[in-house]
Amino acid sequence: MFIREVTHRNRKNNTEYSTYKVVESLRTERGPRQHNILNLGTDFNLPKEKWKDLANRIEEIITGQQSLFDYPKEIETLAQRYARKIIRRESSVVPRSEETPSDYLPDYQTVDINSIENEQARTVGAEHVVLHTINELGLDQELHRLGFNKSELDVTIGVIAAKLIDPASERATHIWLQQISGIDELMDTDFSHLSQDRVYKVSDKLLRHKQEIEQYLSWKERNLFNLQEKIILYDLTNTFFEGSGKFNKKARFGRSKDKRTDCPVVTLGLVLDADGFPKRSKVFNGNVSEGKTLKKMIQNLSSKKPLIKPTIVLDAGIATCANIKWLKDKENQYTYLVVSRKRKKDIPDNIEMITVKEDKHTIVQVALVENKESDEIELYCHSTGKEKKEKGIKSLFAKRFEEELEKAHQALFKKSGTKRYDKVVERIGRLKERFRRIAHRYEITIKKDPKTNKATSIDYHQKEQDTRRDGLYSLRTNLKGLKEEEIWNIYNMLTEVEDAFCSMKSELGLRPVHHQKEFRVDGHLFITVLAYHILHTIRFKLRQLGIHHDWETIRHLLSTHVRITTMMKRKDGKMIHIRKSCRPELFHKEIYDALNLPYQPGKTIKVIL
Repeated sequence: MFIREVTHRNRKNNTEYSTYKVVESLRTERGPRQHNILNLGTDFNLPKEKWKDLANRIEEIITGQQSLFDYPKEIETLAQRYARKIIRRESSVVPRSEETPSDYLPDYQTVDINSIENEQARTVGAEHVVLHTINELGLDQELHRLGFNKSELDVTIGVIAAKLIDPASERATHIWLQQISGIDELMDTDFSHLSQDRVYKVSDKLLRHKQEIEQYLSWKERNLFNLQEKIILYDLTNTFFEGSGKFNKKARFGRSKDKRTDCPVVTLGLVLDADGFPKRSKVFNGNVSEGKTLKKMIQNLSSKKPLIKPTIVLDAGIATCANIKWLKDKENQYTYLVVSRKRKKDIPDNIEMITVKEDKHTIVQVALVENKESDEIELYCHSTGKEKKEKGIKSLFAKRFEEELEKAHQALFKKSGTKRYDKVVERIGRLKERFRRIAHRYEITIKKDPKTNKATSIDYHQKEQDTRRDGLYSLRTNLKGLKEEEIWNIYNMLTEVEDAFCSMKSELGLRPVHHQKEFRVDGHLFITVLAYHILHTIRFKLRQLGIHHDWETIRHLLSTHVRITTMMKRKDGKMIHIRKSCRPELFHKEIYDALNLPYQPGKTIKVIL
């Protein structure tokens, strides 16, 4: 086996170029002949003095020979790639028996069992589930309709699957597609030559068709699962940058929901239906006012006019007076249920509460009150879980505030401490601003020595507080004729949005953002939303059958289902290469059965060389 350079002439511009081929010599009845095994193309650039080593190593891999010495990494990498191509090209799919479709036709060979080796293990369990769901949603067909060619479509599906199975940077995704996952085999393609640049460009093309893709998925999920869409949930989150974000006009310093005040952020708005399926997403500036985003996200959600407009459910940050007025307008006439911005001290006393939830963790009591002035129903709620959480937060802030006050007091007696009265007052003022959520609960006295103009002590004590309103919150709605529990249950659907954001950040790698350019950041967030469509479809179907694992657990356990190549030497010296998925374990079968999937992802392939 050797490598040959073949010179060609381009007829269009009369220039010469070379291609490179792996060639083997054969003995035939008419004498020795040479046979081209593999065309290496025009971009083969290994120095000529290394060609012989490469050809030898390819032959060793194919024939199962043990190498006497280690080859350089460059040669070993190329040899493995080209040997796999040769094996794949020469291979054939093992046919199944017609009588027993679950079994393969028998093929008896005499082999040396001591020569058996396994190589090229690639994960296929989670890939099997993700690809099936993408096909079920028809996303591949929709992308093809939007102009994605076969090559672009393969890479796009690979990148979306990577976001679900091994979320990371584009560089890490490129490595995963080439060296870890067997998704290309399930798709009948080859990612061994995939360039990193193509991985980046996927998000660019997806982003150009964002509106059409979201509209299609919304329509498909509605029809696939017979969703009613009587309730629409809307909320926002943000994610922070690793870097300055100076090339992205949307990257602004704002209130980070991940507590990363040192980083610029961008905001993601997400509209979901009551079943948790995304309807629309949009990327806003990091410091956007949440209330000003509602109209853009809710208008014209459906391509067809519904007979009954959905009820809009919003958190307090979006439920501004202007938005409530807009929802009530004659032109819109939406019903809504929102978290009220009413202060706790304005909640009336002596209202009769009823219990709508009681378990070992929390008790929730609610009371309905009709507000004739606004023509709304108000639901006052008290949660023991929320009360405990609020008290815990206040206790933590109080402890930190007192620690800082004590430091300021101790500084009065240290050599280099702050002692001047005006400076001490300034220091306490900054502390009050820093701990404004708790500082109003304290009475602080700073004593002054009139002769030296220095502070002599800082005394503080906590005022007596009315804790009866801890754990209280209120809802407002223009829905009429509903009972307390029905209203409270509708409000709790907002947890679907919180779950979606939590899943995107923890399971799908939404944060942090490593890109710096605006369109790349928008593309990263959109691919995450697309991945969530797939994830929620899988989770929705599994929950209907009583399987409530989170996605992280599912993909972790499915990662043990792999495809592997088994090699063994035949009695006549030839090597048998069999590429096959391993036998699934009990958990794999549970998931596959629930999703109606076959146990063996991919084809069984055999080649004798």
